[in-house]
Parts: sequence; structure tokens; C-alpha cells
Amino acid sequence: MVTSVVRSVYLSKLIKPVIGGSVNHVTSRRLSTSQIVHRAAGGSPEDALTKEYDAIIIGAGHNGLTASAYLQKAGLKTLVLEKRHVIGGAAVTEEIVPGFKFSRCSYVLSLLRPDIYKDLELKKHGLKVHIRKAYAYTPLLEAPGSSGRPRSLLLTCDDKQTYEQIAQFSEKDARNYFEYEHQMTAIAQAIGPLLDAPPVELSALGSGSLRERLAMWPAIKAALKSGKALGKNLPQFYELLTAPMDKILDRWFESEPLKATLATDSVIGAMVTPSTPGSGYVLIHHVMGEVEGIKGAWGYAEGGMGSVSGSIASAAKAHGATILTEKPVDTIMLDGNQRACGVVLEDGTEIRSKMVLSNATARLTYLNLTPQEALPKEFIQEVKAIDYKSPVTKINVAVDRLPNFKASPTDSNQPGPHHTCTIHLNCETTQLLTDAYEPCQKGQIADRPMIEMCIPSSMDRTIAPEGCHVLSLFTQYTPYHLADGKEWDEETKNAYADKVFDNIENYCPGFKSSVIGRDILPPPELERIFGLTGGNIFHGAMSLDQLYFARPVMSSSSYRSPVAGLYLCGSGAHPGGGVMGAPGRNAAHVASMDLKKQGYKK
Repeated sequence: MVTSVVRSVYLSKLIKPVIGGSVNHVTSRRLSTSQIVHRAAGGSPEDALTKEYDAIIIGAGHNGLTASAYLQKAGLKTLVLEKRHVIGGAAVTEEIVPGFKFSRCSYVLSLLRPDIYKDLELKKHGLKVHIRKAYAYTPLLEAPGSSGRPRSLLLTCDDKQTYEQIAQFSEKDARNYFEYEHQMTAIAQAIGPLLDAPPVELSALGSGSLRERLAMWPAIKAALKSGKALGKNLPQFYELLTAPMDKILDRWFESEPLKATLATDSVIGAMVTPSTPGSGYVLIHHVMGEVEGIKGAWGYAEGGMGSVSGSIASAAKAHGATILTEKPVDTIMLDGNQRACGVVLEDGTEIRSKMVLSNATARLTYLNLTPQEALPKEFIQEVKAIDYKSPVTKINVAVDRLPNFKASPTDSNQPGPHHTCTIHLNCETTQLLTDAYEPCQKGQIADRPMIEMCIPSSMDRTIAPEGCHVLSLFTQYTPYHLADGKEWDEETKNAYADKVFDNIENYCPGFKSSVIGRDILPPPELERIFGLTGGNIFHGAMSLDQLYFARPVMSSSSYRSPVAGLYLCGSGAHPGGGVMGAPGRNAAHVASMDLKKQGYKK
């Protein structure tokens, strides 16, 4: 259920002419994608269900769609089945408040692999990205200084401006910052080949046949290429994988606002603090991207993140893929040899295929959809042990004006550079992040949760009415299970959102009076709506014990599963979470290669 607060008088006056219809309540505008998709592919949805396919993909998240595009490009007849009314999984645009289009779960773009942009011609298929020139803005809660207002930190692509911004806190940090950024970028770019290839399969190397060992060469080659590119940075990469991020930041910097701002990338979406060993990899995972050839850049997809999924779906359909919505899968079918041979929908419809790829989490795929008798007991135990803890509550907000920060006040409703980037609240010190984390371990919520605010409408004017804006609040730390047996009911969700809004009000007086509507998604809601087990946005923690050849589990990390013909193609597989498409593409390559080995002919 959508939780919302609506000022209907304002809406009826301003938004009703824009969209028409009643505005006395908030609804999710359902776009009938199933029929639209099918008209593009030819035939009706009913006809599609009677055909046999080379590959069926469970879930039309961006990875499932990417897999479908690559499989179809390879000449394999592919069907994608999505349980919701809209494609995209977590990379989706939904009109929860009339007139306002929310990137309801994921909200910024950078990690999508460059080869996927190129291979699938996503620009041709409608993807447009507004590249952010400012990276981060951290206002401070403090008494006004000599300027008459509190200080703030703004990091942008303008080196001179960034130097001056950091220097107000520390000249030493301003000098070190660019060397730090250079090293992090070099490490992030060096591991790119590892993302674009399946992981090395240890079982094949140790006891596999010669043919299986030779098949590992692309993965070994990618590892060698990354090792060579890392060069002298290899020790620093190892430290990022194993050390607490605050230890690394303390060596580089002395000013807390800068350290805390950088540290947020090491904890975002993860149930860790900067003092958790290995938290540095989460940071690297968030700086390894690029947009339109600009390394490390982030941007807003025009029309919201659903436009990313939509462009991938358009590419898949152009090659002949079939995509159906509102078709929830109940069971993966197995033939007499215990090989995946199709799926059964919740309505009992059986659809046959030569193989099945699942974009769902490993837990949903193997414990809910796969017949348990087909899986080794040891494998089931491995899957049960996957860490899906999530600290995230996502709040989508419609407002009638831009937030006006005490630290950067403005008399107009025009966006400044600080409105266009990621805004960090309650992030003045790394200790504040730890203070927000600790109550969560007891099922409680801190008074000052960590808040990352983005305002995509500051650059993309297609997603909100004139003068109004869409805000994305990525907040943590919130537990899945609340203390004292409390549930995330409407009262609890609204109480938490009120707490977040009170915190924002401290930085932006008048914020609460600007709110038109809101959509509150704590971990159980992220799980229920998007199928994110535990509410984890990465399909499982991005910790060292759940990466590379241990993702999703040590015994099955090459997208294959113990069931022949069944593959995992979502973020639960290597290289993990984020809107990058690599798991889907890599899984498609592995699955199509396996089918070719079995003598498949187009």
C-alpha cells in the first residue's frame, strides 16, 4: 500500500489541469505494458504463452532485459515474464503522486557497462542522460559563520572550486583530495575487466576436464588484465577489500565533513559503517562507473530510471524478444533428467523452453521457484546463509518548490549546482554514520538517520509539473525487524517519514510545508513490491565473502546452478548490484555458450 500525504487543494488547483481526473487520493498510474510490448513483438499475449522458447527469463528487471537482448541477438527465441504491471524491476518509473514521476527504487545512473550502451544502441532506443556536473553537497548544522550562514561542502567537476570548498576545512585535505580521487578512479577502472567476464570457476580449475579448464581462459584473462592494470595500486586495492574505510580516509584526510561525505559511498545500501572491514569495496563499487565516456560521472535518466529499462527492452524487442507483464511464475519445470525445461505460471499455464534464466534473488530462485528435490542439501544451506540484511528505507517525495538550504540560501526557485548532485544530510562526521547504525542493530531507529537526497527534476523537467519537484530520499539505517515486535504498518512508516522530514527541516526551513505527497518504502516494502529479499538493493550483501567466485555462493558462481539449464542473471550473481547490466549480459553469454555445446542449431 502506498503511504501518502496529499494537499488536495493545491493539487486540484495546479496539477488537475496537467493530468486530469480526481486528485483527492494518490494512486499508482498503471501503464499497460503487456499489450504494448506484445504489439511490438507481434501477436497477442495469449499466443505468446502457447509457444516454445529457447530461453525464458523470470523477471523484467534491467538485468533480465539485458539478458534477453543478448540472447535474442544471438538468435535464441526469448520470453521475459514479469510479475508486476510495469517492467524494470528496481529500475522503474512510477507515477505515485499524480503528475510526479518517481524513480521509485534506484534513482541515479553511472554503473551501466559501456559495452552494453554500445552493443544495444541504447541512445537509439531512447535513453537520454542528464550528466551531473556537481557530485556531492554536504551542508553543516552549525551556527552561522562570517558569511552569515552555516558552512557547506560542494564537490564538483571544477577542480578550482572543489579545492576552495575543501580548503575552508583543511588546506592539506584540498591538496590530497585530487591524488585520492586519481587513485580511486585508477583502481575502479582497473577492475573493469573483472566485471565484464564471468568469475574464475574454482571447481573447473581444480578438477575439471581439459575442455572445462580451457573454457575458463576468458575469466583468467580478465583477472590477469585487471591485475596488470592495478599495477602499483594492487596493495591499495587489497586494503579496500579488507580494511575499514575510515582507516583509509584517516590516512588521507583530517577534516570530518570531507571524510564523512566520501564515507557515505562505502555504506550506501549496506548494513555496515565506515569502521567495518571491507567497507571500501562498496565505495569502489560506486565510483567505477561512467556516463557517455566520462569516467566516474553520474546522471539522471530522462523520464526516470524506467527509461533505462525501457531502452533495454526496446533493444530486446527490436531483435525479436517477447516481454510480458503481470505473468508471475510459480515454479520452474524440470524434465525427466532434472533439467530446467520451462516454467509454470501462478495461473497454471505451462510454458516450455530449452533453458531458464532467473532475474530474481538467489533465495527466491532456488528456495521458492526451484523444486527442492533437485538441489543438493549443501547448496540449499549455502543459499539460506546468504546475507540479505538491508538498512534502507527509500522515500519518494513530491514538493511544490525546491528545498532552500540554510547553508546555501536562494531567493528563487531555480536550481543551483548543489540541487543537482547528491545531498548528504546528517553526514557532518563519520561518527554520525555510526550513531545512525548502532540503534538499528537493536531494531531501533536513530534520531538522526543518514539521508541522501537527490532532486532529479532539477535537471530533468519531464518528471514534475512546472515549478514542482521530485525528491528521492535514500535513508538508513532502518531495520527489517523492529524492536518489541512492532511492524512496519502505516503508522510506523509515517512516523519514520516524519522523523526524516523533521531532520530535513533543520537544514531547509519550510521543507515540510512544501510536501505534496510521499511514498515510503522500508525494507519489507522493498521486498514485497520489488522482490528484493530482505529489502537488499544489491540482491545480497557486497561483502568479500559474497563477491566474485563466492557470489551468490561458493559452489555455484558462474551463473550456472546445480540444475542443468537453470541460470541466475540478476544482481545476486557476479559482479553484483547496481544498475550495471553486467550480470544479465554475462549470464546470457554463459547460457548461450552452454546451449551451443549441446549441439543447438538456430
